[in-house]
Amino acid sequence: MGTILTRRALSAALALSALSGLALSTSPALAKGKTYALVTITQQALFFNQINDGAQKAAAATGDKLVIFNANSEAQAQNSAIETYVQQKVDGIIVVAIDVNGIMPAVEQAADAGIPVVAIDAILPKGPQSSQIGVDNEKAGSDIGAFLKDYVKSSMQGKAKVGIVGALNSTIQNTRQKGFDASIKGVDGIEVVARVDGQNVQDTALAAAENMITGNPEITAIYATGEPALLGAIAAVQSQGKQDTVKIFGWDLTAKAISGIDAGYVVAVVQQDPEGEGKAAVEALDRIGSGGKVDKTLSIPVTIVTKSNVEPYRVVFK
Repeated sequence: MGTILTRRALSAALALSALSGLALSTSPALAKGKTYALVTITQQALFFNQINDGAQKAAAATGDKLVIFNANSEAQAQNSAIETYVQQKVDGIIVVAIDVNGIMPAVEQAADAGIPVVAIDAILPKGPQSSQIGVDNEKAGSDIGAFLKDYVKSSMQGKAKVGIVGALNSTIQNTRQKGFDASIKGVDGIEVVARVDGQNVQDTALAAAENMITGNPEITAIYATGEPALLGAIAAVQSQGKQDTVKIFGWDLTAKAISGIDAGYVVAVVQQDPEGEGKAAVEALDRIGSGGKVDKTLSIPVTIVTKSNVEPYRVVFK
């Protein structure tokens, strides 16, 4: 355990060293426009990269500067990054939190320094943050659960043994799982037989999903709570040749998910608008910096993508 902690501390220190150099190198931009910092979870998942893209485009459109910190799924690294950005006196901070409670001391430190904070995706508890941008993850989890219920009734003879690939280190994915669980609880013919932790890492999710399917060969449906979990579930179903017997429901489209939809074993995917979320966050900070006000909650709608409505997304996920 000590070795793991040492490696994590070293990784965080190296990342923060790079962050400090980046922030210093961009400080002249303060004379031309505002400098904003985006503290994200990981750059392994397309979803978070799309948030980055939306934020970068919005900043470029207004002549602002955006710097991005990748926490590599380490909650403490996010706190340290925000503390560093406060010292660098950026004009605003955007955070996609890993630990919504643990991030709050850093959010409060930023607010005390007069730096507005906008949260994306993961919902922070009550605090000084200026706005919360994203979706109602519990409701969307419930919606995809309701979709699964209808599908099981119409296309699976009313019976399904469900396996869940989650990410216990992600507050937001736990919320999605909570909504899903509540939606299918007590439904005749539907039973959750296994839950595994993909840790928001694709390779880990793949191994967990493979072990889940091997240990529970009766599984006929899988619910994946995020992009790495969904990609891991897809790869596991493919590797074990279960495309004809296991149906997948999950979050966040990718090219592989669309291929699965075309093949018929990926049934439905909750698709957010991550680029729109990043854009809205920068625009909110610009409004605040100009003396304006923003809504405490800015909701971005989701779409449940199936074979019937996937076509417009192909150009995005080539």
